[in-house]
Amino acid sequence: MASAAVPPSEWFNERQVNALGASLGEPEQVTRLRRAALETYRRLPVELNPLYRQYAYFTGVDLRKTDPVARGRPVRAPDPSPMTVLLLHDASGTRAEVPEELAAAGLKLTTVPDVLKGSASETFLKSGDAQAEKFIAMNSALFNRGVLLEVPDAFPVPVRVKDLTIFSEPGQALLVRRVLRTGKHSKVLYSEEVYSTEASQDQRLYSSVVHAQTGPESQTVYLTVHAPDPGLVSFYSREATTGPSSHLGWVWSGFGGMRTNYRNITDLANPGSGADDLQTIYGDGDAAFNNYVEITHNKDDTKGQSITRGVFKDHSRGTSRGMMRIRPKTQKVVSYLSEHGMLLSKTARCETAPDLEILSSMDVKATHSSSVAPIDQEKVFYLESRGIEEKDATRMITEGFLSHVLDRAPVAGLRELLYPVIDARWNGRPVLWGPEGPLPSLPPLSIVGWGEVGDWRMDTKLRDTAGRS
Repeated sequence: MASAAVPPSEWFNERQVNALGASLGEPEQVTRLRRAALETYRRLPVELNPLYRQYAYFTGVDLRKTDPVARGRPVRAPDPSPMTVLLLHDASGTRAEVPEELAAAGLKLTTVPDVLKGSASETFLKSGDAQAEKFIAMNSALFNRGVLLEVPDAFPVPVRVKDLTIFSEPGQALLVRRVLRTGKHSKVLYSEEVYSTEASQDQRLYSSVVHAQTGPESQTVYLTVHAPDPGLVSFYSREATTGPSSHLGWVWSGFGGMRTNYRNITDLANPGSGADDLQTIYGDGDAAFNNYVEITHNKDDTKGQSITRGVFKDHSRGTSRGMMRIRPKTQKVVSYLSEHGMLLSKTARCETAPDLEILSSMDVKATHSSSVAPIDQEKVFYLESRGIEEKDATRMITEGFLSHVLDRAPVAGLRELLYPVIDARWNGRPVLWGPEGPLPSLPPLSIVGWGEVGDWRMDTKLRDTAGRS
């Protein structure tokens, strides 16, 4: 683990925890749980696995000047979209809008601080295991925004949630906790988007903890677009438990920030369930990304795949680690893990470390692939021979490299929807949440069919039997 400017254990203190509890008017037992989580946060190392501590890039991080209690002015809200739940987290708090039709059909949305005063507070507080990771414990101690979304069984229409987090103040710290429950036969598409109002070099903090529980035969897609200013330090932690014959899609696209840590844990806990975990990363400047994905096959007839592709230029860094775990005696399992990095400069760096832990000798199909390499100069030369300039040729190859992931996402037209963000980052323009004019938030989205698991490089029989989820 490369040493940080200031140890993370010194970033926050008990005084801030107490002040935050008082500002939210929460019960004393909640504040006591926060204090316990703070002690856990101080005690745990940044990376639990000693083999990978050298790869977690947190050099230059000092969050002592960030303040999770401070409030500021609200930012501009986007125009409402039909049948869309809107959530906006900013310096002023959380604004929520639920269409009357969805509320009348039984959709329930509760935000902090109300969720901490109701009967669901215990479930909300226990989402995310504070003992499992340092930055989950940090969120447990200092979360100042939060959402509990409950979609009942057989909900009559697909639920679209647009969740926006906007940074607009110096020293801002937004720590958001989200708990999502999808009922039987229901369908949810949830987008989490992170932007800034200005291109600030001051360090700010974003912490996002998500706990998802999918009901039987449900479909849930959780899409993240991370496009903040170059001073943001971010910690993402996701955990999910899947119901019988349900399907879960995690889609994460990182296009900004200073340091970003991403941890995703999926438990395929019931027969017939499947998960697609897809990540794209674009790093430039001195940005660093540290990703860890884990999918565990706990039951028979489960399908899981994780595909990560990152492009790095300038002095940016990336680490991608994945674990596909198949429990003993499970069978009819299909598992695929892919991690690839492309380097666009001699000073960029990327490491990949895919792992398979196969504890079953039954009917199991599992494979992985990994590579880190500079851009293929033969491809660049070929495009140049067709009259395309070198810069444009490099960009075309880069976009095609990332599109391998985006085209597999269960979201209609995702590549085209993210193109304006990729274009801005490629040309060095900030993606800003302005006071007027068009906003960078995503338009209406819809879930499309789930793709085939894996890019199998085996014999024809295995290729044909890989199946569709």
